[in-house]
Amino acid sequence: MRVPAEAQQSPLPAEPRRELTLRAVLTAMAVAALIGASYPYVVLKIGYGPNISVVSAFFGYLALGVIGLATGARGTRWENNLVQTAGTAAGQAGFMCTLLAAFDMLNAKPELGFSVHLSTLQIFSWLTVAGLLGVLLAVPLRRHYIDEENLPFADGTAAGETMLVLDLDRREAAHRVRALGLGLLLSALVAVVRDLHWKLKLAGDRVLQLLPLIPGEVGFGAHGAALRMGSEVSLLSFGSGLLVGLRVTLSMGLGMIVAWVLAPPLLVGAGVVPEQTFAAVLRWVMWPATGLMVSGGLTALALKWKVVLRSFQGLSRKQLAGAPEEFPMRLVVWGALGLSVALAVVQKISLGFPFWLTAVSLLLSLPLMLVGTRVLGETNWAPISALANLMQAVFAAIVPGHIPVNMIGSGMSGTVAANGEHLMQDYRAGQIVGANYRHLTIVQLLAVPVGSLAVAVAYPALRARYGVGGDGLSSPISVKWAGFAELLAKGFSTLPKGCLTALAVALALGVVLTVLEADPRRHRYLPSPTAVGLGMLIPGYAVLPMVLGGLVQALWRRFSPKGEESYCTPLASGFIAGEALVVLLLSILAMAGVAL
Repeated sequence: MRVPAEAQQSPLPAEPRRELTLRAVLTAMAVAALIGASYPYVVLKIGYGPNISVVSAFFGYLALGVIGLATGARGTRWENNLVQTAGTAAGQAGFMCTLLAAFDMLNAKPELGFSVHLSTLQIFSWLTVAGLLGVLLAVPLRRHYIDEENLPFADGTAAGETMLVLDLDRREAAHRVRALGLGLLLSALVAVVRDLHWKLKLAGDRVLQLLPLIPGEVGFGAHGAALRMGSEVSLLSFGSGLLVGLRVTLSMGLGMIVAWVLAPPLLVGAGVVPEQTFAAVLRWVMWPATGLMVSGGLTALALKWKVVLRSFQGLSRKQLAGAPEEFPMRLVVWGALGLSVALAVVQKISLGFPFWLTAVSLLLSLPLMLVGTRVLGETNWAPISALANLMQAVFAAIVPGHIPVNMIGSGMSGTVAANGEHLMQDYRAGQIVGANYRHLTIVQLLAVPVGSLAVAVAYPALRARYGVGGDGLSSPISVKWAGFAELLAKGFSTLPKGCLTALAVALALGVVLTVLEADPRRHRYLPSPTAVGLGMLIPGYAVLPMVLGGLVQALWRRFSPKGEESYCTPLASGFIAGEALVVLLLSILAMAGVAL
């Protein structure tokens, strides 16, 4: 998203500096709860997290605008920046439900001896302490990555520019907010009509359908329903395709065709899998898909070895020193020490995780954060999933054959690192709007427990209503995380026939594709190995609407570039949020015993 020329050429309007106000903090916490509660469904359904910073900025502008109408004081861009910061923090808590889903996938296999069942309180405590620690550890790095090196952090830049446009051009802002509202309304309506079949009994046992029955999914082919291959009625998936664009969605479509159209009859014919069902085929397909995602991610990281090296250079004392507008360094130091102790206690009591392994996990999370922040800043790609796989290998070497140690250790390292690296996105947005970094950090610290609580309530509700793994919600990251832990613990002898050969081929193919796409001249013509892997793991029902969304976005940009730039992001954000919120509400009502 670009700032209009008139905004770039004219000074920002003089107005009162309202930033850390009561309404800003309350709005920020409300948006954090909203994002934290809705994000688990999005991530578990489509396998990744869209740019939540821009979505939060739109919600913040809308909420502050409503409050402004009542109070007569218009919201400022600085207040809105705090709101989007809180949304980003809560989104990271929501993203970590991929780890909770991986736990449940392993719990479903009693033969592994894995039994980690977290209560709402345990989920909240774990995510909160690890998230707060990640925020504090990242605070001293702002001057290095943002001020000294001026890394772009594309999502943070997009959020900052969005807030400037909303602040400077009220007419344009009104149009974009309407697009967001339209997307919310349409997506929520489709989800309600799809998921609820309201009927009214009349005299004589006649039944009147109050809402037309819309099938949730439409299968293609003789085995389409069993393989979950077809299309679902979902504006969430369509909106996700609008956001990620044509190359990624076509790559996912390619993975879908390979895994769910070509592979099933071949695998059944060869006697590798017993039947053409989603669960049976996934047990084999997950290995080449994981190979593509892991090799693609690690090769991309290796190609950026200079970037990785710079992560550990130049961190001078001057760059790490605090400034008046920053969060006090003494609170960073003492807070990090206290939270480290608290994390060790939480993991020992809730998970039986030894104190010394918590110390090892924390030490490993620091280089993960440095590398992840650098790569995210330069490429807008967060490598936390690929790096977590490396941590799984490390823990497998430290405590061989112990799946709980493998999952808890890599999960904790990933949670700390992910929260830290995404704080830089907020710092970049704050730099653009001229925010006070101390205020920004305070709100981030407040938002982490709010988002964690929302996840701790939302995830069990979604799991109870839809299930996790198999025919339920099945995030590719969760499948990969759980599958890699199983492989490291059990060895290769128990795996499905031929899957190791497919894994080796996929590993090599992922390396080749990633090396080739590093050339900008070839990039647009080559499939993304990570996206192909995602398409192989996500049910085809969800992939096909995303491909359609990518096609619509490409056509929209071609024939109306200005309209696409202005309205695509808010409309897609509404599509995503509307269905996610409806599904969350239905899940909570179902848990409460309300008949729908």
